Amino acid sequence: MDKLLVVDVVGLTPALLEHMPRLKRLAAGGSQAVLEPVLPAVTCSVQSTLLTGLTPAEHGIVGNGWYFRDLGEIFLWRQHNRLVQGEKVWETIRHQVPGYTVANVCWWYAMGATTDWTVTPRPIYYADGKKAPDAYTRPPELHDELVGELGEFPLFQYWGPTASIRSSEWIVGAARRLLSRADLTLAYLPHLDYDLQRFGPDAPEARQAARDVDDALAPLLDDAAALGARVVVLSEYGITKADTPVDVNRALRTAGLLEVYTQDGMEYLDPWVSRAFAVADHQLAHVYVADPADLEQVRALCAALPGVDRVLDREGQAEFGLDHERSGELVLVADPTAWFTYYYWDDDERAPDFARGVEIHRKPGYDPAELFFDPEDKLVKAKAALTLARKAAGLRYAMKVVPLDPAPVRGTHGRLPERDADAPMVICDQPGVLGERIAATAVRDLLIDLVNLGADASAPSSVS
Repeated sequence: MDKLLVVDVVGLTPALLEHMPRLKRLAAGGSQAVLEPVLPAVTCSVQSTLLTGLTPAEHGIVGNGWYFRDLGEIFLWRQHNRLVQGEKVWETIRHQVPGYTVANVCWWYAMGATTDWTVTPRPIYYADGKKAPDAYTRPPELHDELVGELGEFPLFQYWGPTASIRSSEWIVGAARRLLSRADLTLAYLPHLDYDLQRFGPDAPEARQAARDVDDALAPLLDDAAALGARVVVLSEYGITKADTPVDVNRALRTAGLLEVYTQDGMEYLDPWVSRAFAVADHQLAHVYVADPADLEQVRALCAALPGVDRVLDREGQAEFGLDHERSGELVLVADPTAWFTYYYWDDDERAPDFARGVEIHRKPGYDPAELFFDPEDKLVKAKAALTLARKAAGLRYAMKVVPLDPAPVRGTHGRLPERDADAPMVICDQPGVLGERIAATAVRDLLIDLVNLGADASAPSSVS
């Protein structure tokens, strides 16, 4: 059986492929297709669809996070695989090929998955409040092997103001060490997310980011060729221009529908008692409405907000395969260049301390401003250096460098693409296996076909 390498180059589009010579050669010698993503076109939802063949309404991953009604809490970026409802592609393969082995390097919902090797970001949270970069691995001994050969997992280059190509290079290094051991290797390269959101998809920095990730990926593609492995490179979404942040939670608060509570002069969203609030996730926002009697008021308020394109009730969500119990009573879709903030405070002096930090697990919504040092603070980098010195000395620290003004954000994603040049895509090293387009729900079957076809991959498969 041929090995199979599946690389998720998040943000890859036909437009960016023009600046990626190695991937362009792979596509020219094989096949490529436009990928039709699911709504929302965000990491956790699309990855879960790619691996199960199901829509968010079926697998339950309605975004990168949602309101956990039974807990009364908003959580983003949870990690346990049991949250994904549905059989994963390798589990399906194992029905026919017992013992089929899988390595997952940084695809989401990795913890608790039925893979044989797992690598996923997992900081160390010390008892005194310090956070240190690290990764979770399975088997446990893989941790010291990778750290010994590659250094510690570069968490602060994986996300935040200092996010860079280094994290993708580390992931490539880990994938290279597992490729020869596994039948199926999954690798997730995040680099295109960074400068495309910082500078926009048409900026020179975006083209350079494409070249950089192409260079970083080359050694892994070389290894795959040497091993005779089949290769699929795909993406979850394309990043498009952003210029309009939408403060939906502030609008709900002004209308008396959202409540906060105060501790130490800081305001915290109170979902337990709010009549309505939104979980912002790029260009999608789940709006949770406690009382059905408020539904029409909330719908009208949201529909009137500048930057809101559509307001989906349960019937509207069903049209897009998003009508799951985890979804909000309403789902907002932003205009093409708009996106939703999570902000709910009216006075920055009363913002919670986590708002100025990289705190993806504490914020009740996605915050792309975490990719920036605060441009209004002339001493921000000096303060960051001092904070790192405290960290190196073993002292407690808080990295408060993130702006509360969303204006610097230039790229976003989440709604379905307007044009194919900005859409995600799939590349396969095998000619003839892809038509012009493929639905995200069909990728699972494509991977199964590639495993089962052996050397015979002459006919298009699993395309829309």
